[in-house]
Amino acid sequence: MKIQELRALSKDELQVKLKSLKEELVKINLERYAGRVEKPHMFSVVKRDIARILTLLNTKKDK
Repeated sequence: MKIQELRALSKDELQVKLKSLKEELVKINLERYAGRVEKPHMFSVVKRDIARILTLLNTKKDK
């Protein structure tokens, strides 16, 4: 997800998106330990999106 799309979301929407991304990361990790990861690049994509959302939440907290 692009940063411009994330900036348009409210704090509550960012929290919901963060929760869903963390759930997706857990699911991907379970697949990795089971040995059947179809899209290994998704690890870095999901982690990067989580970091972006956390950064935006921290900047919005100050405002």
